[in-house]
Amino acid sequence: MTWRFKSLIVFGLGLFLAIVLFIQMGLYLYHHVFGTFIHYNVFQLCISLFSGNTILYHLVLFLVNSFIAWTFIMVCIKIIKQVFFYSKMKNRIKEKLNYSITEKMNTLFNRGKKDIYVIRNQEPVAYTVGFIRPIIIISTSLIELLDKNELEAVIHHETAHQKYNDPFKVFLLQLISEVMWYIPIAKWCYENYKIMVELVADEYAVKCMGSEVGLGSALIKLIKSYIHNRSTAPVLVPFSDGSVNYRIKQLLEPESSIPVKCPLISIIVSINMIAFLMILMMMV
Repeated sequence: MTWRFKSLIVFGLGLFLAIVLFIQMGLYLYHHVFGTFIHYNVFQLCISLFSGNTILYHLVLFLVNSFIAWTFIMVCIKIIKQVFFYSKMKNRIKEKLNYSITEKMNTLFNRGKKDIYVIRNQEPVAYTVGFIRPIIIISTSLIELLDKNELEAVIHHETAHQKYNDPFKVFLLQLISEVMWYIPIAKWCYENYKIMVELVADEYAVKCMGSEVGLGSALIKLIKSYIHNRSTAPVLVPFSDGSVNYRIKQLLEPESSIPVKCPLISIIVSINMIAFLMILMMMV
């Protein structure tokens, strides 16, 4: 089973949890707007379990409505924040853009869409940004640090993120994990998907290059650069999410299987929450 297939399973699981939740919320809102009774709705059932016009009934009604309102407000706030963040990032990229080297890199790597942008930066960075048409950002320091073969491997790595639209998927799972904090498996999906997409991108780069040498050499140089200057970690090597160890192992032992573990407590809590919701729906 490839990392690409594993990552799709993890992404699908996180997305499925969100779809189920928002369908339930949508049905609840539809019931209140149009007055139509909807079967198999958890929120309606929670309210219907209590007698009408009592303090407990109105308390549950308030809690359910507040929970749904909080969820939609949080989703809107996080999306708006992301839009502003991306807008600010685009402006910073424009300010630091090196036009001549950008043109040179796009020509060197035959990028017909001109989707590589080179910025002036003292740190060796490489990352992919954008939701609709992702672009690849690399720094002048990265170009100075790596040779052509290593740089090509990095470009292929970032191309995989671009091809599979990883920036949008990672943000979506992050949004789901923060909104659905009460289902631990959602956070697990987000944290593990971030690691998996790095391994998928490495697989893609190695396949394009025909060898692990270029990417492995680039990774080592970036790690050394990070150790030398710990103030800013290169984006290509996300040390904070723990993927670097998996990436090194995959490059050294491409045939070995790296287990993806899920904490037992997260599984138990998530299963209990989902089972509880399903039981409530069956009672309607």
